[in-house]
Amino acid sequence: MIETILIEGLIYSIMVLGLYISYRTLNFCDMTVDGAFPMGGCILAACLTHGLAPVCGIMMAFAGGCLAGLCTTLIYTKLRVPDLLAGILMMTMLYSVNLRIMSNRANISFLRIPTTFSKIIEFTENHFPSIPSETGILLFLIIFIILFKALLDVFFHTDLGLTMGALGSNQQMIISQGMNPQIVRGIGVCVGDGLAALSGAFASMYNGFADVGSGTGIIVSGLASLMLGEFIIRSNKVQMQTLRVIIGSIIYRGLMCIARRYGHYIHLTANDLKLITGLLIIICLIIAKRKGKNAGA
Repeated sequence: MIETILIEGLIYSIMVLGLYISYRTLNFCDMTVDGAFPMGGCILAACLTHGLAPVCGIMMAFAGGCLAGLCTTLIYTKLRVPDLLAGILMMTMLYSVNLRIMSNRANISFLRIPTTFSKIIEFTENHFPSIPSETGILLFLIIFIILFKALLDVFFHTDLGLTMGALGSNQQMIISQGMNPQIVRGIGVCVGDGLAALSGAFASMYNGFADVGSGTGIIVSGLASLMLGEFIIRSNKVQMQTLRVIIGSIIYRGLMCIARRYGHYIHLTANDLKLITGLLIIICLIIAKRKGKNAGA
């Protein structure tokens, strides 16, 4: 159970880091995530079924998510559509795009297709038979997340990263510095949706299948993870902010796992998980509002 929580938490933390960039850093309401997440799994499935290496499929999944983010940005900037509506439009269109990517199939199984995770499991069983097979996946994800977090922290200390952070707080300051906020915002949204697609590719490998409906409500669970992390760690340092995103994702997956396993004692089923997620976000918002009032008083 613990390994499952950690694996799922680390996989989905990649998507939550993307939300952190769009929602917290850029202050951009990007609903494209609900379409970009399954898009990553669909692109990976298409690549694997055509004989491409899993690494190639993962890279193409990230590129596909970036392309989806670029389209959202163009709808927002060139057509002057509000960010929320632009994201909803792109999310809706991506459902049909994802079906096309998978040759009009709603889902594709990876049971007979070798993936990165299946190779890790095979390696673990052959060389370390005394430890659980999923331990190898967990170690791989820990190393990957540590390296990726370090890279993201370095990026936010570059000129572009600092500009991106300033854009979410004061767009006029960016304009006064002679920078184009549309380009900076576009880069951030592209990276955010690329991370969502990358997370979707990893999730598909772990679940053993790619499904066009796997992104339903994913943005809500991502926001819940983001808020949980912010309650646990309060800091203005980028390193701590990215760390709390990862911790929040693990805690959220832990809560959902506990609800699935022990929810029947209070007559909860898997159908109630979306309700629990929504209530969790509402509770977080209420607590944050009360803390804001107390601080102001």
